[in-house]
Parts: sequence; C-alpha cells; structure tokens
Amino acid sequence: MAPEIPTEQWAQVIEKTGGPVEYKKIPVQKPGPDEVLVNIKYSGVCHTDLHALQGDWPLPIKLPLVGGHEGAGIVVAKGDLATGVEIGDHAGVKWLNGSCLACEFCQKSDEPLCPKPLLSGYTVDGTFQQYCIAKAAHIAHLPKEVPLDAVAPVLCAGITVYKGLKESGAKPGQWVAIVGAGGGLGSLAQQYARAMGIRVIAIDSGDEKKKMCLEQQGAEHFVDFATSKDLVKDVQAATPDGLGPHAVLLVAVNEKPFQQAAEYIRPRGTVVCIGMPAGAFLKAPVFESVVKMITIKGSYVGNRQDSAEAIDFYARGLIKAPFKIVGLSELQMVYDKMKKGDIAGRYVLDMSK
Repeated sequence: MAPEIPTEQWAQVIEKTGGPVEYKKIPVQKPGPDEVLVNIKYSGVCHTDLHALQGDWPLPIKLPLVGGHEGAGIVVAKGDLATGVEIGDHAGVKWLNGSCLACEFCQKSDEPLCPKPLLSGYTVDGTFQQYCIAKAAHIAHLPKEVPLDAVAPVLCAGITVYKGLKESGAKPGQWVAIVGAGGGLGSLAQQYARAMGIRVIAIDSGDEKKKMCLEQQGAEHFVDFATSKDLVKDVQAATPDGLGPHAVLLVAVNEKPFQQAAEYIRPRGTVVCIGMPAGAFLKAPVFESVVKMITIKGSYVGNRQDSAEAIDFYARGLIKAPFKIVGLSELQMVYDKMKKGDIAGRYVLDMSK
C-alpha cells in the first residue's frame, strides 16, 4: 500500500536574496512522469546553500526557493516513466537534480557539465522541505541498512571530494594537502583519502579543528594557516622529502589559499579547485608553474557512478563523517554559524523538528 502523502509540509523558504530564510508550510508537489517524490528525513547543510541564500554566485537562482541538496529519505510516489526505483526505496537527492541525458557531456558520463542542469536548492526547490521532487534517473540509491542522518553529508560533500581525489591522480602512499580540512567537505576528504591509501596534510585554523583532523579524521600533519609564519615551508616540511604534497584539494571558502597552493605543491603535482568562494580568482606564479610542470584544474561534484562509489565507501564503514543534528526550524542558526566559520564538520537537519 502506498503511503499517505499530505497536501502541506514544513519547509525553509528564501523569499528574497540575502534572506533570512522563512520557516513555513508550503504545498507538497506531485512528481512528473520521469520524477519521484522523496520524503526527506534528513538533509545536510552545505556552504553552497549559503551562496544560494546570499545570491553571490554568477548563477541565477529560483525565487522563492527551497534550498538544500543533501537530502536522504524514502521514495513515496513516482511517475509512470520513473524506472529503476520503487516506492519504499531509500534515496538521496543531490545537487544535480536532473540533466538532459542527451547532450555530449551526458552521453560521456559527464552529466554535471550538462548545459541544461536542474540544480537542487538553486534552480529547482531542494531538500530543506519534508517532501522533495527529483528526476528518477539522478537520485542516489541508498542501501536500507545505511542510517539516513549519517549518509546525508555524503550526498554532496562526500561525492564532491571523492571525485576531487580521483581527479587529483594521487596514488596510495602519496601525500595530499587538504585546505579547509576542518569543514564539512574537508573532514570527508580526509576520510576518503585515508580509505584510498593517500596520506593527508590538513590545513585549517583553530584547536578544535586541529584536534578533529589529527585524532578523528586521519591526518598525519596539521598546519594552522592563522599561526604559521611561513605556510609554504611548513606544508612542504610535512612531507618526508620536503618537496611538498603530490596533490592539493582546495575546499576553502575564501580566495587566499587558492593563490598559495601552486607554491607548495611538488613538481608534477596537481592542484584541484573544489571550493568556489564568491568573486575569487586563481593566481599562480608562471615561472614556478612551468618549471615544476604543475597542473591546476577544477573538479565539480561527480557523475552517477562517482556517487554510487562514494556511497559504497560509506556503506562499507570506511567513512565516518562528523555531523551534528538540529531541527529544520534551526536552519538560520546554522547559516549564522557558517558565516562566522564556526562549524567543524557538518550540520544535518532533522525534518521532523
């Protein structure tokens, strides 16, 4: 028997750019022919959601907007053309809510680069609501034994950093510096790196993040950018030969770290840009970039196979992401903390509160 679906639900709605978010009741939508309706139980809060609230990315957003794109829940309804999923399945709603599936990029399994994407919590309503619409072809399939609260951050942060590590080309036994290591993406990046056999230098600031990185996340070294007198030398010194890491993952939320990475990366190393600070630019010394033969590249979320792999790492017990649960009604508090940089790990919203 299909579950009873209410006509109204609680949601956090952005009525205007800059916020604040408004906690109120809105209608529950019905899925289209190729869509599913997911009863969201938990949703992670990503820094991208703050960009949506502030409207500071060069990307038009839907208004009014329900943010969120790390939603984990249960499929309660589906359209006639929604194949490969059944009512009762556990599912995740990700940043890429849907794509055309017909363009050059979609056909090459690069669907995040589709020129006509549907983006959860940005161009379509996302997961900060109790019932969310998603394209059936793009939901994440979640094993039923996996706890929905703990897996929620994997649906964006986990998939994104896992893809970034793959893009970096770092091999088991090599070193990766993770910049912004104590945040939601960084804490998961350390977990995935360790699971992949890659050694970690964590770069962030503060005693709480230092303790978390070294004692819980598997980093072998921690460099505090706020107290270091020479960040470049300190990062290079963390590797046994003093040449610096083989790869850098930049998940920081401000511009300066993006300017420094090319200086401490070792020859033939790869700098992977993942974080997207508003209005930021990349800058690297041309001479050193040439003579060290470094690579600087971007990595943007992950395709459906990347998603399945990242979730499988979690399902096998290799990833234990730090998170704190608060109610959906407390989202504004999470945004306020995020603006101050006061969050270690990830906040996850309980949709029932």
